[in-house]
Amino acid sequence: MNLWKTVIVSFISGLAGAYAFFSYQQEKTVRQQKDTQLQVSDYQPTETYRPSLVQASETVNTSEAVDFSLAASKATPSVVFINSISQGSSAYSYWDLLFGGNGSQTQMSSGSGVIFSSDGYIVTNNHVIESAEKIQVLYNKKSYEAELIGTDPSTDLAVLKIKETNLPAITIGSSKKLAVGEWVVAVGNPFSLSSTVTVGIVSAKGRKINIVDDRFPIESFIQTDAAINPGNSGGALVNKNGELVGINTAILSRTGSYTGYAFAVPIDIVKKSVEDLIKHGITQKAIFGGNVVEYDYLNARKYGIDENVKEFRGVLVGKVDRTGAAANAGLQEGDIITKINSVEINSESAFEEELSYRYPGDKISITYVRNNKVNTIPLILLNKNGETSVIKRKIYRDEILGANLESVDYGVKVSKIQDGLLKRIGLPENYTIIQINRRQVKNPEDVIEFFNSYKGRVYLYGINGSKQQMPLSFYLQ
Repeated sequence: MNLWKTVIVSFISGLAGAYAFFSYQQEKTVRQQKDTQLQVSDYQPTETYRPSLVQASETVNTSEAVDFSLAASKATPSVVFINSISQGSSAYSYWDLLFGGNGSQTQMSSGSGVIFSSDGYIVTNNHVIESAEKIQVLYNKKSYEAELIGTDPSTDLAVLKIKETNLPAITIGSSKKLAVGEWVVAVGNPFSLSSTVTVGIVSAKGRKINIVDDRFPIESFIQTDAAINPGNSGGALVNKNGELVGINTAILSRTGSYTGYAFAVPIDIVKKSVEDLIKHGITQKAIFGGNVVEYDYLNARKYGIDENVKEFRGVLVGKVDRTGAAANAGLQEGDIITKINSVEINSESAFEEELSYRYPGDKISITYVRNNKVNTIPLILLNKNGETSVIKRKIYRDEILGANLESVDYGVKVSKIQDGLLKRIGLPENYTIIQINRRQVKNPEDVIEFFNSYKGRVYLYGINGSKQQMPLSFYLQ
């Protein structure tokens, strides 16, 4: 009896186990099928996803985008090395007294220049050559004595001429079309390292940094982060095509070396200055007859103008000369100039740059705001003498003095000093006579007449080519 019970229980247990195993297998198969259906690789969406694709209009080659070899190869042959040589005076030493020396030392500074025309005209900075008694241009392993054609202190430019033909004149570009962020290449001779090429971008345009020491300064610099150092002055700033867009002029640095801020005179300003110097020997400045200042909340408050405006657009008219072009046109202090002709003006540097393209006698239209009313008036620009005519350069030569004399803004400038009275009294090249015996002088004729007739003690006050004060005292017999 017990045996049968054991057999029956075992049989029933076997059936239960078989059923349980069968159920488990069925459930496992269903689960595997479900898992298989959820595999991402086999997932088919009901609607195919199609991303929006934008086709580039032009395929950019990365290697070409950063290759400046073309610009360098085009610009480098047009950049020259310039030596500025002068006799600098120094304190008398023991050896000077013992052997009869005169306490002078030959000083040499260097810079760069750009070949502007194939017949030998070269552009550089005025500060590179302003104190020079002799200028050397080194090009193609040759040395040339350069003639100074003229200077434009208001833009810190100068034009030289060497006796050579078939020179590789640089290709002229446009600074107006130059964009912030665009690649540029600087070529020059920093630290006497000839034909040095550096690369950067245009960091800003229309920069005014107040470095030009002139009665009518024009500052609308191109700012770049291309490395520019002492010796680069007067060199070329070119675009990726090797076209000249600026003349490298200054760096902003506490150390005297490059720290990321460099500035160049825009080529569109350079072109007019160079053309004037070659044609007239002097630049033809179109004078507004007053000054403008930035239009911002501080100046608005200063001139009693509403400072609660959405946007400050334009420049404010500051001081107005009583007999200048601005006064003649009816402009007043506090007027807000917004346009010259059709060009929008929104900074002092933009205003100066727009005027730099003009000549005395040019008629322009000025759009301005006064008492919240927009007005447009004609304005005729004048020269620095208050006239509309072209200013002619007058150079006087006196054999007794042994030098050239010409009238400049601050007095009478003396140049090309050879054997004569001025050389004997130790007057340096490019010295500007401001006072003779404490009386102001402005005309070369007055200087010539004085030295040809006066006898006795003379007190001369003036500045040398580096704009350093240099008083002299001597006795005329």
